[in-house]
Amino acid sequence: METSIDFEQLLKAIGDGVVVADARGNIIFWNAAAERIFGFTEQEAIGKSLDLIIPERQRQRHWDGYQKTMDTGQTRYGHDLLRVPALHKEGRPLSIAFTVAMLYTPDHKVSAIVAVVRDETARWTDERDMRKRIAELEASQKQAV
Repeated sequence: METSIDFEQLLKAIGDGVVVADARGNIIFWNAAAERIFGFTEQEAIGKSLDLIIPERQRQRHWDGYQKTMDTGQTRYGHDLLRVPALHKEGRPLSIAFTVAMLYTPDHKVSAIVAVVRDETARWTDERDMRKRIAELEASQKQAV
């Protein structure tokens, strides 16, 4: 039995955001989940710089790492989850987690980077609130002693 997979259909349907950027950092693929996470439609995102979703204070660090990855063809985020701040279209901050994969030209140069993205804003907020509550409880116990 022969099975063929329509990979474009798969990437468009998957529940995690899939964002592909070319070697210059311009978005060349944006699925429905990326639209849900970041608020930008596919039409608004395609052809734009990744700066669209990167907070200004993170941009230099991002582009330094991006260029190093383009130059070396190496990243440690292919297997390790990277958690970073991001921006929603409305300007509100997001906390995202993602892994990346690189796409190569036939002569083995990096041509694009694929990021598989998940919105972790609610989890991050819950953890921050829990840490704050624990600190308050510890402080009140120290005062009681």
